[in-house]
Amino acid sequence: MLRLLRYLWALPVTLLGVLVVVMARSSGGSVQKVDGVLESAGEWPARILRRGFPFSGAVAAMTLGHVVVGVSLDALSATRAHERAHVQQFERWGMLLLVLYPLAGLLALLRGGNPYRDNVFEQEARAAEMAPSREPRR
Repeated sequence: MLRLLRYLWALPVTLLGVLVVVMARSSGGSVQKVDGVLESAGEWPARILRRGFPFSGAVAAMTLGHVVVGVSLDALSATRAHERAHVQQFERWGMLLLVLYPLAGLLALLRGGNPYRDNVFEQEARAAEMAPSREPRR
């Protein structure tokens, strides 16, 4: 029941992610499900991710609720622990994360730090990368 509530809480952002997956798939990208998370790689989203975003620049992957979009299947595999931390953040904060994340970046900048590297949400995700990993279920 708790798992269902987490999915429902993150659902509005997940639906946005599903839209990105549909566009990725229609442009030749791949789609797979790993540990209850929809992953998509390549083509149209890869071009956007490689072009980058303000403050972070180019990224290998990005999370939208229970959807992770990456530049390639290798990038999805390499960033899985990091992106799963962001999935958990969406489960905790829901749509609010779309506001809290940039605010955390702004706060980091105002404190003299880097808005991406010193963002508390990114720090949490980087800490998850260091935790012992387990093999994902497909």
